[in-house]
Amino acid sequence: MVSDLISEEDMSRGFDAGVSGYLSKQEIQSHLLTLVQETIEQSTFRHARTIEVVDDSGTIRRIVGSGLSQMGFQVIIAENGKMGLEYAKEFNPDLILSDIDMPEMNGFEFCRAINADDQLSHIPFVVMSTNSDRSHMKRIMQHGAAAYIVKPFIMDQLVILIEKILSDHFMLLQKEREKFESERKQTIASITGLVTALEARDAYTRGHSEDVARMVSGMVELTGASSSDVDRATIGGRLHDIGKIGIRDNVLLKPGKLTNEEFNQIKKHPEIGAKILNTIPGLSGIIPIVLSHHERIDGKGYPQGLKGMQIPEWARVTAVADTFHALTSDRPYREGMPLAKALQIIDDISGSQLCPDCVKLFYQWLDKEQESK
Repeated sequence: MVSDLISEEDMSRGFDAGVSGYLSKQEIQSHLLTLVQETIEQSTFRHARTIEVVDDSGTIRRIVGSGLSQMGFQVIIAENGKMGLEYAKEFNPDLILSDIDMPEMNGFEFCRAINADDQLSHIPFVVMSTNSDRSHMKRIMQHGAAAYIVKPFIMDQLVILIEKILSDHFMLLQKEREKFESERKQTIASITGLVTALEARDAYTRGHSEDVARMVSGMVELTGASSSDVDRATIGGRLHDIGKIGIRDNVLLKPGKLTNEEFNQIKKHPEIGAKILNTIPGLSGIIPIVLSHHERIDGKGYPQGLKGMQIPEWARVTAVADTFHALTSDRPYREGMPLAKALQIIDDISGSQLCPDCVKLFYQWLDKEQESK
């Protein structure tokens, strides 16, 4: 029976009606099963998933492990909860199938430990036991178990149960990912709006971040990087100057030469930007780009004085794009440089300020841009 009612009274009614076990609705939403089974070919579905079998009985471990392997699952075997917990941390299985009465760490303790660990709590925990007592079932379900199956059982029944749990779990995770990605995009859009508002205060920097992001995107694509890496680098390029929100206008918008004190304030913007993004879930991969885009290959950059390959790759790419755009853009105290002069400067600082490999990548991007015009 699939239910979110697991009180002793509700379970008693179920058993009186003839059910043989309970599944928690928190983990199982069976109406999604048909959709999952239509979209995932079963052999591939099984082959890609790892089941951890934990039981102190060698016979049970052998029978269940062998049966699941024959059905196409990858199987990890442990003989008690303590070993099972260690293996779960090491291998991160898709589902745990555990006995209750075991030495060192029993099933209750094991289930509680899994659900208390942020890195493991997403793993469905299925109990297999000879104990069919309702209070026993209730107790383990309240500890966070997704399902309870009574020994002895037919292997096909176990496989069906596992597939239901994994199928539903897959769909739930997919929905969570979609929700997270939607919220992430909304957050990035909001932050991008702040950057746009920041740049709008100064006609000379308006559109700078979008132009840098466009260059970074094109350069990273040329490396053959994954779409997720291209996306991450592009967002990093778009938000690289977000920390300037924390710089006073009389410093940030000063038309003349900055004093040493004022320049030191400007130099804080990568750290300010990193702190801003650090508070937002899902943007951790962008922080190194924002924090390190003013580092130099020779170690004389800021804020950390990183050198060479210590500087994150996409931050090195962003530094080239940022430098080129700054050289070719108008400023209150000078006009933007002609392309030839800007490229000469890029060449001159390659190997000291800028990464030579990223400069080569920039030239590849520039050639492609000019060919397309």
